[in-house]
Amino acid sequence: MAWRWLSCLLLPALAVSVAANVAPTFLSNMSIVSLPEDLPVGAEAFWLAAQDRDNDPLTYGISGSYAYFFSVTPETGEVKLASLLDYETLYLFAITISVSDGHNNPVQKEMQVILEDRNDNAPVFQNTGFSTSINETLPVGSVVFSVLATDKDTGSAGAMVYSIEKVTPSTDGNKHLFRILSNGSIVLNGSLSYNNKSAFYQLELQACDSGGWYNNSLVTQCSSPVFVSVSVIDQPDLDPQFVKEFYSASVAEDAPQGTSVLKVEAMDSDRGISDHVIYSISNSTRPGWFDIEPDGVITVSGSLDREQLLEEDEEVQVQVTATEEHTNIYGQEAKVSIWVTLRVTDVNDHKPEFYSCSLPACTFSSQEAQVNFTGYVDEHASTRIPIDNLTMVVYDPDKGSNGTFLLSLGGPDVEAFSVSPERAAGSVDVQVLVRTPSLVDYEKQAVMLVQVVATDSVSGNSSVAWVTIHLRDVNDHRPTFPHSLYNLSVLEHSANGTVVTNSIHAVDPDTGEGGRITYSLLPGNGADIFAVDPDSGTVTVRASELLDREKQAVYYLTLQATDGGNLSSSTMLHVVLLDVNDNQPVVSGSYSIFVKEEEGSVSVPIQAHDDDQPDTNNSLLHFSLLPSAYSHNFSVDPNQGILRNLGPLDREAIDPALGGRIVLTVNVSDCGEPALWTEVNVTITVEDINDNLPVFNQSSYSFSVRERDAGVLVGVVEAWDADQTEANNRISFSLAGSGANNFMLRGSVLGSGRAEGHLQLPADVSLDYETQASFNLTVSAENPDPQGREATAKVLVTVEDVNDMPPTLDSASLRGVHVAENGSQHGIVAEVVARDVDTMSQVEVQLVNVICTKAGVDVGSLCHGWFSVLANGSVFTNQSEAIDYETCDLVTLVVRAYDLTTDPRFQAYSDNGSLPITIEDVNDNAPYFLPEDKTFVIIPELVMPNQQVASVRARDSDSGSNAAILFSILQADFIANDGAVIPFQGFFRILTSSEANEFIGNIELVTNLDSTLQGTYQVTVKAQDRPSMGPAKEAKITLNLFTVDQSYRVRLQFSMSREEVGANVEEIKAALAQATRTTVYIVNIQDIDSAARARSRSYLDAYFVFSNGSALTLDQLSVMIRNDQDSLTQLLQLGLVVLGSQESQETELPDVLRNVVIGLGVALLLVIVIMTTALICARKSYHRKLRAMKAAKEARKTAAGVMPVASAIPGTNVYNTERANPMLNLSTKDLGFESQSSSSDLDHISLNSLDNNSVDLENNSQEIKPGPASGRSPAFPHASGLLFP
Repeated sequence: MAWRWLSCLLLPALAVSVAANVAPTFLSNMSIVSLPEDLPVGAEAFWLAAQDRDNDPLTYGISGSYAYFFSVTPETGEVKLASLLDYETLYLFAITISVSDGHNNPVQKEMQVILEDRNDNAPVFQNTGFSTSINETLPVGSVVFSVLATDKDTGSAGAMVYSIEKVTPSTDGNKHLFRILSNGSIVLNGSLSYNNKSAFYQLELQACDSGGWYNNSLVTQCSSPVFVSVSVIDQPDLDPQFVKEFYSASVAEDAPQGTSVLKVEAMDSDRGISDHVIYSISNSTRPGWFDIEPDGVITVSGSLDREQLLEEDEEVQVQVTATEEHTNIYGQEAKVSIWVTLRVTDVNDHKPEFYSCSLPACTFSSQEAQVNFTGYVDEHASTRIPIDNLTMVVYDPDKGSNGTFLLSLGGPDVEAFSVSPERAAGSVDVQVLVRTPSLVDYEKQAVMLVQVVATDSVSGNSSVAWVTIHLRDVNDHRPTFPHSLYNLSVLEHSANGTVVTNSIHAVDPDTGEGGRITYSLLPGNGADIFAVDPDSGTVTVRASELLDREKQAVYYLTLQATDGGNLSSSTMLHVVLLDVNDNQPVVSGSYSIFVKEEEGSVSVPIQAHDDDQPDTNNSLLHFSLLPSAYSHNFSVDPNQGILRNLGPLDREAIDPALGGRIVLTVNVSDCGEPALWTEVNVTITVEDINDNLPVFNQSSYSFSVRERDAGVLVGVVEAWDADQTEANNRISFSLAGSGANNFMLRGSVLGSGRAEGHLQLPADVSLDYETQASFNLTVSAENPDPQGREATAKVLVTVEDVNDMPPTLDSASLRGVHVAENGSQHGIVAEVVARDVDTMSQVEVQLVNVICTKAGVDVGSLCHGWFSVLANGSVFTNQSEAIDYETCDLVTLVVRAYDLTTDPRFQAYSDNGSLPITIEDVNDNAPYFLPEDKTFVIIPELVMPNQQVASVRARDSDSGSNAAILFSILQADFIANDGAVIPFQGFFRILTSSEANEFIGNIELVTNLDSTLQGTYQVTVKAQDRPSMGPAKEAKITLNLFTVDQSYRVRLQFSMSREEVGANVEEIKAALAQATRTTVYIVNIQDIDSAARARSRSYLDAYFVFSNGSALTLDQLSVMIRNDQDSLTQLLQLGLVVLGSQESQETELPDVLRNVVIGLGVALLLVIVIMTTALICARKSYHRKLRAMKAAKEARKTAAGVMPVASAIPGTNVYNTERANPMLNLSTKDLGFESQSSSSDLDHISLNSLDNNSVDLENNSQEIKPGPASGRSPAFPHASGLLFP
């Protein structure tokens, strides 16, 4: 009956249990997820989270048309990205997420995936080839051209910023010639010039977005550069320019009208226009004398007279104006003027004339013209004595030989006189000289008359003047010269002091003062240029700077000799200047021109002149071109100096590093001896034009692509263009042919003039082998060619069929291998073999994961870089030196095989396989000691041989025998407190043991130690491993073993028996350790002799040692116990009655007395001692009772606790004013504390008088009076210990 009732109760419960399992539900936030489009494949995208009230294991999944974007871990719900996202292609889509608990139908829910835009697209210009033409007079600020670029991104990542990266020609002036606005408009920022600057510019443009997030950082994307070609159109804005900077010519003064004198030539400075030039004479110093023909030839238009130009240096200045046929852009005449020098040469059209004056003061005016002259002379004057007071000058305005004339005498007295000079040019002072002294006789004829005749040496025309000579009655001899004319020569510009002649001397027959001759040059042409020594007659150069043949070539000097009686004679010096080539050619201006290749021509006149004498070799110029790399392409007119190209210029034939620049050197030399020359550089920039077509590296291409593979690269075509500038050699590709819309061709620049086109399928397009097995396409390569020409190549694309079987891993190749650590092995350590039954398969081995374990525990990624797996399955050490057994002893490589050619509809991966690599240990680690917070203390009284006094622990990170450690003692010394070092070799030994991975070295005492030594034992321990092979490694450590000598032994007396104290010894030690914070070492526990009269029944001897090796004295112990109320109470309860070492002496006293009595054997002495003792005890009985009462009061003070006034030394009960700490090894000041174990008379007094005394320990609330700060107990100033009831 009871079972039935139980079934009735359990059945509903079971029914409720079955019905309670409900389906899981997704969390409320599982509806929308936002992802950045640059999320990398394999990265965590989000987590699927659901809850199940039954706590069943959940399985997650994703489905739908866009589920391929993600992969989900079914057990955890972690979703990772499996395929790249693209905001520009698909910015919003939905997936179906599902969760199942294994009991109910899967729960599905639609989740919206929103992509966040990232800056993953660079701006793209709508066009890639731009060109325009502008006038050179375009105002600054005008728009030259406009470009437009677009960016698929949004926000700031799609906002354009344009920039001009480079301007060609790349000069400093061109760097900022153009600027570009934010809307893409290119604006002129400086002035243009077709002739003085470049006629062609190439602008390299770039468009960048305003930046945005991409791959977790702010980046700015920029477009590929595009180029804008700007051609400058020449405008008539420049005046013409004469070919030469200086024109001069000579013409005879009798030249008939119409005679051609000189041709001038001017060119239009606007090289791109070359307008016709018209010539005219706009000004002249002699109007009407010259005219100019339309071709620039200057002709004689009137009568010429050189003599009218004497004050004008015989030159006529004519201003020639060259005017262009058409007006300039401003509506004005374009013209230029130049002054032309025309030298009128002499013609013999004048005869010599006589003038009454003296050079150089003659003006040769009509008032000075005269035909009658008067002079005076001494009678019998010597030969060649001139007539005095005769101021006669003969002047012929003609030049050179035309101005040369002959002088002669006639008349009635012609036989008596002569004329000097007999030959002259231009103008000369004429002297009438005595010829026949005997005929000059005052007594015969006081006045004599001669006729001076001046005859032109060329035309024969003559003039006559009469000279009346009055004779003076003087009887003297005059100096005489051997010759009347001397022909001399000297180089022009000879230095001052240069000797012209030193061989001309005059002779005077007189003696004494009358025979002393003084030489001088008479005033005249050249007298200021030459000098004569008055004593020797040597003629020298006086003014070198004026001795210039180009100004005057011949000088006639009159050398006069004067004797001491002031009588003189003269001779004529004919000095000819020898020309010197002392002027080198001078080149005017600099030469830098731009010309386009192929069609451009060079015509550059080199303007130069030579200041030497015209129409001589010294001034005749010769032009030549110095050899250089490109000089053979040019020529220069040797006479005119015009530089021209010999043929079309090819930019591609010029070294690209020169940037199209050719530098030629023109040599301009004269024909003098020696010749002088000047060199000038002419820079010719050959501007590139698009005169070369692109060329493919192959005439045809053949590619293959697998079917159903979308977005894959099909092949690469390559082309190059020989043009040198990027604007002309930039290549773009296009595709044509049946089925070309299935492909896209993207070009990229490989270098200057080289480009490749990537033929690939769009991301959403794949080919079907069954539909079309091949495609015949035509790829075109073109650049910005105005004629639209292009190069083509054939492309055959073959569609390949795909396979469908996944590869497999050979299990035999996955057997474990062993690799030693620390660079012991290099290269290949294993070969993973992958197989695929497909014939067209292309299998590679991939590393999926690396698992690092140490002793079976996962250690994370420590070993991830140790090994690498190549695609062919070769496993090799990648970081051999980093392999470390101590961090990881097993590396498991999780690999899989992947068929590169598997159809994406089928599984391309094999199952994962594991290759275990066992890391073998080598002895690469030295042992190391483990740190221990211990202080080792030796109490010589307690420690015995074979007893452990210290220990060390060490480990070795190696394994096996490499990690086995053996300890040994290298050295043992004792360091006394006074610093002395005492070797103690052999007093200690160390035993090695192990526990787990640790090795323990226990240091034991070999023999007894001297308990009186005070100091520290220093023991040096070595830990050395024991490798199976190779050298051992070791480590060392030095231990300090502090000694505690017998002076620190303290005795405590208890009211209990030894057995009772022994039973409570642990509680006693704990209470003492708590009060003193020391380690308590118990020496022994003994009963007190029954003969003692104290209440104590046993005593306990102990040491109280701190962790630093210092120990407590009795005084320090008493203070510390009194300071700890709890410990004191506990010790009193455990029977502590006296704290001190007195009892040990008192217990020994009866034995001593007994031995003395027995030794002496005198009973009388014993009686005397007893009586004496009794007498003393009776006499002190009253005082002892008083002390007992004070002791009770002091006990109550101790219970409450009294702190000494002075500063305490940590770890002790010693106080000083310097706050020294013996634990830090600092010096302390000995304050002279008295040991409470010292003896006094009172130490031997019996304690029986305390038997009837009691201490009320309950009265703890009584106020404690401060005691004196001393080492003794305040309660017992004369006692050696503390007494407790």
